Amino acid sequence: MGQDDWAFHATGLLESQTLRPPTARSTEVAMPTKKLREFLDGQGIRYVTVPHPVAYTAQETAALTHVLSQELAKTVIVKVDGVLAMAVLPASYEVDLSLLRAATGARTISLAKEKEFKDQFPECEIGAMPPFGNLYGMAVFVDESLAKDREVAFNAGSHNELVRLSYDDFERLVKPTVLKFSGLRDMESRGAWHL
Repeated sequence: MGQDDWAFHATGLLESQTLRPPTARSTEVAMPTKKLREFLDGQGIRYVTVPHPVAYTAQETAALTHVLSQELAKTVIVKVDGVLAMAVLPASYEVDLSLLRAATGARTISLAKEKEFKDQFPECEIGAMPPFGNLYGMAVFVDESLAKDREVAFNAGSHNELVRLSYDDFERLVKPTVLKFSGLRDMESRGAWHL
């Protein structure tokens, strides 16, 4: 379904979209985190929510939602000189920490451990944080490959729902630093859906 085919409600839901009953691994139909929803609605942003069966990897989410993995943003929490930040890149890409360190001019870059960031996102399931660092007091670095897309889709705080909106709106709201810090994953790890 293209963006031009979308019929938005004031809440951002598609007119033809219905919420699915919970999956066996989920106890309720998810909604974007309250913080994210209030922010997007308060800014008058047009967006859609896409419920889907529970998925724990960006690749799995892309396949279940029929979103190309290059267009699905994943949020990776990193430490830049000891400070938490978000690295946002397409699901089919991997963070190259040496490129990110060089692009940011940081002395040290590392992947953050779950225990270092889980309390920053009380409304979110771990691994499903939306790429809105501005809502969580974090810098956001977006890989330049994602910045070329017309739309961006991302986890909405749970493992069973995406939010989709225009990249221009995302950039205007988040004001990320756009850098080159990722590369495509090898073909075996991407699966047949992404060929």
